[in-house]
Amino acid sequence: MKNVIQRFLDYVKIDTTSDESSNSYPSTKSQSVLLEQLSEELKNLNTEVDFDGKYVIAKLPQTESATTICFMAHVDTSNAVSGCNINPIITKYNGGDLVLPYTVIPENQLISAIGKTIVTSDGSTLLGADDKAGVAEIMSVVEYFYNNTHVKRCNIVIVFTPDEEIGKGTEYLDVNKLGADFGYTIDGGLLGELEYENFNAASLKLTINGRSIHPGSAKGIMKNAIDLFCEFHASLPIAERPVNTENYEGFYMASDITGNVEKLEVSYIIRDHDKSKFVAKKEHVENTIKSLNKKFGENTFVSKIQDSYYNMREVIETHPHIIEVAKRAYLDCNVIPQTKPIRGGTDGAMLSYKGLPCPNLSTGGANFHSKEEYVVAESMEKMVEVLIKLTKNLA
Repeated sequence: MKNVIQRFLDYVKIDTTSDESSNSYPSTKSQSVLLEQLSEELKNLNTEVDFDGKYVIAKLPQTESATTICFMAHVDTSNAVSGCNINPIITKYNGGDLVLPYTVIPENQLISAIGKTIVTSDGSTLLGADDKAGVAEIMSVVEYFYNNTHVKRCNIVIVFTPDEEIGKGTEYLDVNKLGADFGYTIDGGLLGELEYENFNAASLKLTINGRSIHPGSAKGIMKNAIDLFCEFHASLPIAERPVNTENYEGFYMASDITGNVEKLEVSYIIRDHDKSKFVAKKEHVENTIKSLNKKFGENTFVSKIQDSYYNMREVIETHPHIIEVAKRAYLDCNVIPQTKPIRGGTDGAMLSYKGLPCPNLSTGGANFHSKEEYVVAESMEKMVEVLIKLTKNLA
């Protein structure tokens, strides 16, 4: 029998970075490796497993409860920072800056972890707590019920998805196949987080077509795509960049850029909790591009805006008992629930609009998508307790 930390350390050994440029699903083969491993582990824990190469869906033995819930986590990690050759370090943290071999986590980011055991990478990679902490916690819940068949609980469906980090986590998932009344993604941050509001999200792919010529003969002829990009980027409000926003404030962010004088391609993400402000942001981009094309010539700027997901709040608010059930489980385990907006998205946002209301619960981790990522071991253990209590309360 493995504890939740041992499971987590096993899972982070597998590099499951997702790849937005891939045409396969899952987008990387290594995700399939972990999904296959989880499938086998679940079979050994007496669950009915369906693994179609995309999703692991496992159903625990049926109970007499009238309620069926879904616990979900994603196996992929962000490509923002390397997830290859992760070297976990376990530290009993007693305060001060945490000095790792390749980075430092400032004390002010670790206040809630004083006196506790934290897991980090060596600072050269991310850790993978987003969301392998959630995966490990769910697996520990399954193992608990495997070893405690006498305990009354509701019916439970487990789902592990790939490619959440690139917005494709539930693209092919048939919600009807789950048979769940509602669900929870275990994909949040510090212990106690309970989230049912997230960004409305869109991606912007922008191609800028310039004209190259020798700079000595450039007057009146050259159209430097790099300069044109700078003009477009300057049209976006500085106050609406991620570094200047918090809470419910939305933003535009240039996330990737490649090119030269002749041609430049840039990817943006557009985010806002408020639907009307989200629409206004997209309209601002479209109007700016029209204006710049009028100035520099038709098709100088070619854009494609695509919505990624929407704020789950308008769905979840019609099912308030789902939030109350989660709050009760936290409180029963002496954890103070903290309701806050997600400054991002989850598989649950997409599932909520597919007919499965699915708010987000904490994992016990922090600083996701960075080399300073960490998870608190005691918080992971507590989350296993919370999830078990939640299912007991719905028996």
